[in-house]
Amino acid sequence: MREVPLRDQCALSSSRLTGEDARFRMAPGHLGELTRYLPVELVDAVLAETRTVERRLRCLPSRVGVYFVLALTLFPSLGYSRVWDKLTAGLRSYVRLCPSEKALRDLRRRLGPAPFKALFEIVAGPLAQPTTAGVCYRRWRTVAFDGCSAVKVPDCERNRAWLGRIQARLGWAGYPMLRLMTLCETGTRGVLGAAFGPISQYETGYARQLLPLLDATMLVLADRGFDADDFLADTAATGAQLLIRVTARRRPAILAALPDGSYLTRLGRLKLRVIDAEITMTASSGERVVEHYRIATTLLDCRRDPAETLVRLYHERWEVESAFYALRHTLLRGTVLRSHDPIGLEQELWAQLTVYQLLRTAMVDAVESRPGSDPDRASFTIALEAARDQLTLAAPAQDAARDALIGVVGTAILAGLLPPRRRRTSARAVKAGRTRYPVKPDERRPRRSRPITSLVLIVRPAPTSPPSTRSDDPVDRRKAVRGTRPMGAGHRNRVFHLMSRQPDRVWRPIEVAAHLDVPNIATQMNQWATEGVLRKVGYGKYTLADEWKTAH
Repeated sequence: MREVPLRDQCALSSSRLTGEDARFRMAPGHLGELTRYLPVELVDAVLAETRTVERRLRCLPSRVGVYFVLALTLFPSLGYSRVWDKLTAGLRSYVRLCPSEKALRDLRRRLGPAPFKALFEIVAGPLAQPTTAGVCYRRWRTVAFDGCSAVKVPDCERNRAWLGRIQARLGWAGYPMLRLMTLCETGTRGVLGAAFGPISQYETGYARQLLPLLDATMLVLADRGFDADDFLADTAATGAQLLIRVTARRRPAILAALPDGSYLTRLGRLKLRVIDAEITMTASSGERVVEHYRIATTLLDCRRDPAETLVRLYHERWEVESAFYALRHTLLRGTVLRSHDPIGLEQELWAQLTVYQLLRTAMVDAVESRPGSDPDRASFTIALEAARDQLTLAAPAQDAARDALIGVVGTAILAGLLPPRRRRTSARAVKAGRTRYPVKPDERRPRRSRPITSLVLIVRPAPTSPPSTRSDDPVDRRKAVRGTRPMGAGHRNRVFHLMSRQPDRVWRPIEVAAHLDVPNIATQMNQWATEGVLRKVGYGKYTLADEWKTAH
């Protein structure tokens, strides 16, 4: 092909372009072997739907721009010109166009974030078959909510106006940060959906945007940041099952104790089963850590879903942390995003999530070609490096690579399967000089990763009888007389069991205090009415809430 100067090529109108010229200009529109998961027909359809197709065929068509922006996420440390060289390195006989960085930047602005968001919504979703190892618990596919607030963006005025500045422990953070919330399939670490924005908004606010992605085939795992009553009720309303850790400060009233040590309760409008477990872990270096887990679930049958099994299943929630590590450190290499305005940041993040999902899809396809293999054993680093090599070689131009079952990327993944995961532990700490998350002074885990030699799980049985309110401590007795001693879960359970004997009776706090031999219980009963255990029917008059009248 005769090399034509860029200014002369841009002067050509679409009416003068032949089919051969159009093919040459579309040649850089590829993503290596990953193009098999994102074909040009799909990209063209998305461009037409989002109305971002070029009005006339120029040197840099919109299709080429989409693949170029996706290629930027594969090479985060390279500039525009170097990434363009990667795209065209295997197409020297077709493409000799060398656009300027300004032309490539204008191409990004012309596209905007809309086509990349649409592409991500198409490729996002569950990746593995239900029969794949480690994907499902019983008939439910395990998924997890979590957020990452460590995505750094350039420190410029427009980004600060959107995201604000971050107050760190030793002063202002060097870069603004945004919060990325994902719904992740724990078995494959594939992303079902994502939302992002300023970190000033709570995680549950972003998670609510992803609730429509849940259905009755899923079991949701989440940590203590998602245990709000309203959020639990809204999540359960989607039909999905829940397995969520709740804070130790929450002491739910006991509806009924179950044989395996768990008990039934209500949190807001939702009836749940609570499991209190104590996990003792011993590392090879001798450190011994004891932790208490309080887990709430909508799986109420203790025979089909034993408490110990559910506590061990909760550990799968940590797979979403591995997804963030691959997304933030392996793919992005811990660097700052490129864009200096919110529109560019949106485009960049949707493109990054799309490429991440394409890599996970290639990994799952490769693992499922070997029955019985767990997707956890596939290496994201190997998949990423193989995809980069195939992009530089322009693999889609080779028919043999296009027709292969798993391709070169899948072959590399299978050749480098990781060994089964070892049990190990280490202190949770961010390795940065000016971090907002220093190591806790009372951290008992080893600072370096150590193998776990012993792991003992004990389910604490639910108390069958409320504790006594009597105290031999004179200070505590004086506090009880003044009414300043806190009323704990034991008192609430005693009140509940007392009122459940006559569920339709209207009680006054003085009557309850007389029956239970406790003083000044009016404030606590008002609080329990706020929590939904009691219902206030008048001034100083309470009855058991309707949901709590059918305790057993």
